[in-house]
Amino acid sequence: MKHLLAVVCIALTLFSCKPNLAYKEYLHNPDLFSSTVHQLNDVVMGNNFPPMIAARNYTYAAIAAYEVVVAGSPSKFTSLAGQLHGLTTLPAPDTTQPIDYDLAALLSYIKVGEAVTFPEGSMQQYKDSILKVVRDKGLPADIEKASQQFADTISAAIISWSKNDNYNKTRGAEKYTVNEKDPSRWVPTPPGYFQATEPHWKEIRPMVLDSANQFKEPPPFKFDITNKNSDYYKQVLQVKNATDSLTDEQKHMADFWDDNPNKLNVTGHIMFVSKKFTPSGHWMSIVGIASKTVHADYETTVCAFAKTGIALFDAFIECWWEKYTYNTIRPESVINKYIDVNWRPHLQTPSFPEYTCGHCTISASASEALTSLYGDHVAFTDSTELEFGIKNRSFKSFRSAADENVYGRFYGGIHFLPSAQIGHRLGKQVGEFIVEKLKMKK
Repeated sequence: MKHLLAVVCIALTLFSCKPNLAYKEYLHNPDLFSSTVHQLNDVVMGNNFPPMIAARNYTYAAIAAYEVVVAGSPSKFTSLAGQLHGLTTLPAPDTTQPIDYDLAALLSYIKVGEAVTFPEGSMQQYKDSILKVVRDKGLPADIEKASQQFADTISAAIISWSKNDNYNKTRGAEKYTVNEKDPSRWVPTPPGYFQATEPHWKEIRPMVLDSANQFKEPPPFKFDITNKNSDYYKQVLQVKNATDSLTDEQKHMADFWDDNPNKLNVTGHIMFVSKKFTPSGHWMSIVGIASKTVHADYETTVCAFAKTGIALFDAFIECWWEKYTYNTIRPESVINKYIDVNWRPHLQTPSFPEYTCGHCTISASASEALTSLYGDHVAFTDSTELEFGIKNRSFKSFRSAADENVYGRFYGGIHFLPSAQIGHRLGKQVGEFIVEKLKMKK
């Protein structure tokens, strides 16, 4: 009997000394990283940032996380240092320290995501909630400390690099000048009549592109609204006729790809704003959905967010060069002035020039980045808009989603069809260039 009790005591002692590794199962789940991106998406939405600034946040944060992944798995992934403009060397980890690289990647994403644009602490509560869970699940203090230290080191380097991309300089740049004497030129649109959004974004330093106007597309049709045989008049009538007779499916398509982060609703004397994810936020959501669909591991999921973010970042710069080079008027403005003063598009017109379509450009670029990682035949259901009351849509590939986006913007009445098609073509070129130039997953 005494012998049996001794065996039991020894067994209990050994069991109690066994480390609790439950934190790893929770922490090393790629869904946790995707949820963290969604959390940043919520912060972006709450702060009313336009899509290109949102993309800037997502991209720098994802690059920081990716560089942590590279440090942890140098045989699988290649650093972006030396591949992205201005990013030279990055600090190496102290391999004598017990760093959990998945945790460090998560912490670096949070730190850079909130620091690039937001006030410090914007994601502190979320970070604290994650750390509480993993501590309760047995995360050793020395691993947490080492992981946090390396995350802080990488984050500091990425934040320092981000400060030289001309963003701060453009904050004080001259505002857009409205020229109502030129009938072809963009003017503010109802109901908010907001000033032009980020007219100097083409001055932001690209990540991979050689310049903001690297790819040459034809200029928009010459403004010729009085000639009913002109290409310009035909495209105006095309968007009006389509919007006036939308089917339920076409309305759903337009609403699904709306992604207006700051829609102003006006009813009599009552005004209120309804918020949704930006176009770049929508594609960050698609990355998470795609990664889960293909059962990507943690490291590859982080890589997908970084690569797609870079594609979005550079596509915005290229597109904004087009927008503020040609400064073209929106369908709503020209139709109201020359055809029907009471006409309204299905979607609310964004506050920047029409040519070329921004959402179409960045969507095509993002789809190329995702396709390069996961392939061209990944069927997925996009549930991004469900939390905003818009039902899901399913696609046979990332490229087919970008293809549909072209018609979503056209049916919304906010873009001429040629502009949407050219924007898509422009974005595809940007995405293909980035895919060709970047070496990430070995």
